[in-house]
Amino acid sequence: MIHHDRPPVPRRAPGLLARLPRVAWLTLVWVLLWGTFTPQSVLGGVVVAVIVTALFPMPRLLDRLSVRPLRLLGLAVFLLYDLAASSVEVAWQILRRGTDARGAIVVVPLLTTSDRVITIMANALSLSPGAMALQIDQEHKVWYVYALGPRDRAGAERARLRTLDMQRRVLAAFGTAEELAEARRRIVQEGGPR
Repeated sequence: MIHHDRPPVPRRAPGLLARLPRVAWLTLVWVLLWGTFTPQSVLGGVVVAVIVTALFPMPRLLDRLSVRPLRLLGLAVFLLYDLAASSVEVAWQILRRGTDARGAIVVVPLLTTSDRVITIMANALSLSPGAMALQIDQEHKVWYVYALGPRDRAGAERARLRTLDMQRRVLAAFGTAEELAEARRRIVQEGGPR
């Protein structure tokens, strides 16, 4: 094996080819905002998109997102089930309680530090009718979740455990092995499902 003692080559800013998907997306948004599909609006969109991507490059992502296809499929099935079950729960709350329906803001431990996984978790939670991430506090490793329906501490605790379980499922699909092991340990410690 031959080793060369060359200094590392500094990485340059990504070229136009690497920025092409963002340029295409921004061009599409530009054309849609103008409401006309003409050569001038497309050309103007391309020019604006190239300038925007050159002046405001996307930061490099330091954390690698691992994807486990079978766990991702399991997460998709769970989210579809949760969507249906939550829709029924919200409809029942509205029909039964009407304008007297209550909600709770629940503090839930945050089980990861990865910005991308946290974003997936918050979006997965927001897909469920009657639940929404209000604030994510990475400094204190908690997030505040709104849940429709809890009328007492037991209901709020069920909402908290449900959110913990959803986090575990997202980590199983996208998190690292260490994050998933830590999440399982914390969920058991919190009294949630394994």
